[in-house]
Amino acid sequence: MKKLNGIRLSHRKNTENCATVELPLPARVRIPMSMTMGAPCQPLVKVGDEVKVGQKIGSAEAAFSAPVHSSVSGKVTAVGDYRTAMGAVCKIVEIETDGLQTVSDEVKPPVITDKASFIQAVKESGVCGLGGAGFPTHIKLNPKTPIDTLIINAAECEPYITADYREMLEAPEDIIGGINLVKQQLGIKTAKLAIEANKPEAIRNFTEMAANDDTIDIITLPSSYPQGAEKVIIYNSTGRIVKEGELPSDEGVIVLNVSTCAFIYRYIQTGMPLVTRRLTVDGNAVGEPKNVRAVIGATFRDVLEFCKTDIEALKKLIAGGPMMGMSVPDIDMPVVKTSNALIAAKNFDERRTSACIRCGRCVRVCPLGLMPAEIDKAYKIRNIDELRQLKVTLCMNCGSCTYVCPANRKLAETNQLAKMLIPRK
Repeated sequence: MKKLNGIRLSHRKNTENCATVELPLPARVRIPMSMTMGAPCQPLVKVGDEVKVGQKIGSAEAAFSAPVHSSVSGKVTAVGDYRTAMGAVCKIVEIETDGLQTVSDEVKPPVITDKASFIQAVKESGVCGLGGAGFPTHIKLNPKTPIDTLIINAAECEPYITADYREMLEAPEDIIGGINLVKQQLGIKTAKLAIEANKPEAIRNFTEMAANDDTIDIITLPSSYPQGAEKVIIYNSTGRIVKEGELPSDEGVIVLNVSTCAFIYRYIQTGMPLVTRRLTVDGNAVGEPKNVRAVIGATFRDVLEFCKTDIEALKKLIAGGPMMGMSVPDIDMPVVKTSNALIAAKNFDERRTSACIRCGRCVRVCPLGLMPAEIDKAYKIRNIDELRQLKVTLCMNCGSCTYVCPANRKLAETNQLAKMLIPRK
């Protein structure tokens, strides 16, 4: 089957052999009430309250939301406003840790009797897409259309990031357990664990583990970017096309990040909600690159200092990978549910932009066959009809067009701005 276009990147998986290490418990954490797509939560605690690990401290009545839990035991010292990396404002709860990490009585394995109770349990866990998208998982697992295929996204195609790879090496039984659990509860017949070819040890391990299970296929995908993008991995794994305006479920598919899948299995066994995150920490400002498990609410500064980062020399900090990650304006921002990497650089040169030379490279590399240069022209004159015809809403902001542009034009950024001009249904 022909694969979608993409680009070859130097993946620089420097930490692939670095086993996960625990970040020492910080003196305080700051936990935002909005860490996923959807409605922000409202705090359930106030200043002076004692909290424990796993206790629910934020909840929302909206269906498209996920609760927030305390990652530490200690005392609430502040409840205030917080501006997220996306610019939205939500409440944030500050907790002074007591060092005991006492587990809340609320933490107990959920009782699963049917699909509805399973979906409710996933919602109560607070989990979202751990690959960085942040889509509430309980919504994804409860589509309105029949599903016949579960795809576990283990591509991890961004340079530097190895957090999911370490999940595959350190907790393979949890991943297989999660696959079987989701298949059973949702009545899905087939699962495909899709892994990039640059992870041979993981491919070998899972091939052996699934050798006697004809409902789980281990798929080796070419090592290219953006192999892990949802529409790309669906097509390259099944040949199905998610059309404009469609969700994967409209094509009979659910895609789960590999770490999300493993977490769901652990939560059903233990009842411990999402209170920690594994992050890859790398870059030339980092003295000791590592994969670090941090409590949610620890600051990026805590994580960087633990990895012997030269803070004074730091010129650029990216949360996520260099292709789709976000520049961090403040290293005291907290680790959130969607945090999977910190890339710290000593040097950063803003490349000068020049006029488009009509080379067509952006068109050739776009996995979805879009025309970024034409979108750029239509956006500048605010031609909404033209933007619709150019299918700008299909853009997944992978950044491939910007990466290959010899004129250094910020095409992916323009695509995102152009999408905002299209009225949403």
